Amino acid sequence: MMLVDGVDRDWALEIFRESLRTSRSSLDNDISILSGGIPGRKIPTDPESLQYLRELITSILDGRTIVFAYNIVLLAILISFALFHLRERIREKSRWRIIEQDSAAASENPRKTSDGSEIVNESEAESSSSSTLEGSLSSHILLKVADEDVERQPLLRTQRKSHLGNSRIHWLNGLRSLLLYQPRPVPIINRTLPSNGTSLSVLAFLGLNVFYHFYKLPLELRFFFAFADRAGIIFIVNLPLLYLLAAKNQPLKLLTGHSYEALNIYHRRVGELLCFEAFVHFAGMLVWRIWLSPSWLATDSFYSYITHPLILLGIGAFISYELLYFTSLGSFRERWYEIFLASHVVLQIAALAFLWLHFHTSRPYVFASLVIFLVDRLFWRLWMKSDTFTADVTILDDEQTLLLSADWHIPSSRSRTCRGPFRQSIRHGWKPADHVFISVPVLGRSHSLQAHPFTIASAAPVADYERSSNHAWLGLLIRVQSGFTSGLLDYARMNSRVAVRLDGPYGSQDPLNMLRSCENAVLIAGGSGIAVVFPMAWSLATSHHGKRQLHLIWVIHSQAQRSWIPEERITELRSFGVHITIPEPTSEAGRPDIPGHIADLVATSEGRVGFVISGPDGLNRTSRNACAEAVKSGADIQLRVEKFGW
Repeated sequence: MMLVDGVDRDWALEIFRESLRTSRSSLDNDISILSGGIPGRKIPTDPESLQYLRELITSILDGRTIVFAYNIVLLAILISFALFHLRERIREKSRWRIIEQDSAAASENPRKTSDGSEIVNESEAESSSSSTLEGSLSSHILLKVADEDVERQPLLRTQRKSHLGNSRIHWLNGLRSLLLYQPRPVPIINRTLPSNGTSLSVLAFLGLNVFYHFYKLPLELRFFFAFADRAGIIFIVNLPLLYLLAAKNQPLKLLTGHSYEALNIYHRRVGELLCFEAFVHFAGMLVWRIWLSPSWLATDSFYSYITHPLILLGIGAFISYELLYFTSLGSFRERWYEIFLASHVVLQIAALAFLWLHFHTSRPYVFASLVIFLVDRLFWRLWMKSDTFTADVTILDDEQTLLLSADWHIPSSRSRTCRGPFRQSIRHGWKPADHVFISVPVLGRSHSLQAHPFTIASAAPVADYERSSNHAWLGLLIRVQSGFTSGLLDYARMNSRVAVRLDGPYGSQDPLNMLRSCENAVLIAGGSGIAVVFPMAWSLATSHHGKRQLHLIWVIHSQAQRSWIPEERITELRSFGVHITIPEPTSEAGRPDIPGHIADLVATSEGRVGFVISGPDGLNRTSRNACAEAVKSGADIQLRVEKFGW
């Protein structure tokens, strides 16, 4: 390629930079017009250089046009999910009404025993040797012999298969089973994988971004700048989505039925995609400048290039988001959760500031992301959803679990403040399986700025704001780890009461609504997962009992964990007809055969069976796959897995 002189090179470089700064397609229409108002500059006489510059600018500006198409596609996908969720909610409510109508009819015409006495609920017709007896699942369920690390062992499976009658196995059952199945963790790194259905949806999202990355992109090394620039575009257009998925108060819950914690897996995958695209953009620009750019488009020296304010601001944004990624890894969060919380706020603000100054075309997306971040953090979480309480703190029998409890009168609608109907704090009640973020300022200045999530283990109060006598009893089960919970344990050894700030409630009623639409509801908890399923079981048993069969299985590690739920609450649930199974602690008897019990429940149940599972990854995966196996055999199963942990 013949080089233009120094004046022409400066002109070409300015035209090139101006086109990227403004993203004006008119810059490519007639380059000769743009040099008219620049004294001392003349149009390059090299047709090859002019044509190359024209094509490079065109390919870059073509990348800008994908912004609108990509956002439209995302909006169409969201609308599709919203319509699907609406259809499912209508179906669930229809089934729910049918079940309740049947229950009402059954109560008006109670069944009789052989001696003429009435049967209050279905469970009374069963033998006294029901699986509600503590410490036994059923006579044929095997227990694994305890070993040194029993908590990390997989759950046992028997060779017995459930028999679902002569129901015809449809190919759709095989497809549903395949999507429901959860593969084993990734070897060596031991990373937990989601279900196949979730993995496919993530891959579809990544495939959409790969398509837009290469759409109308010339695959030649001389246009490598356009490839690196396109990575920056993909980063920018996904930025608001990243912050929307991270927001605790988001409209996506209303549209899809899934709360932010259920969508957190997508938030993490989007974050990983953005960090990868940021690396491609940063590394690609360096490769272009050092090896691939024509000399007439390059600056005089690499030092002047790397120290240019535009480049320095980009490097600042790149480093901020890469640090956000590494401090968000599970291994980091588990060891240094407090640092993760603090760095997430500081680094996000710094990254958005760098991006705002780095490039003009990014500013609408940076502004949208900043609005989402500030509205969620300041307006909703600090002002609308936070309240301060004085709570009792009790050390439970295992010496490594705390019970934080508080009670108060729920205000009536007439006593609300100027925040009116928008007031959504925990003081006005919560729903089953909701959670809150707690801060304890007395533990130190840093803890007053931190908020740690915990599921509400106590039953939700009845929502009736017109009655001033409504009362709320809130209980949080807190497993002691390092950092915040360790400091709270030390404080509890010296004090029985503590002032806490509660931010919430948060959560989704999708799992509970699903259970209400099923004739059989099965709730399986492992360890502190009881905090998730117990409020659901209580709500179903006290408000929606009747024809529906309720089963609660709680797998505990040690006998001391029984103190997490008061024995009188367990007795009350049994009196409502809930079949409660609490096997012998796994530290003494090994893992129970939960898959075998799931197969038995499905085989002996009539109608739809709804499962809600909350526990460690091993329990969640094995229970999910047992349900997938039953679906493959033709069972009508609905499943929700409420994952907890780091």
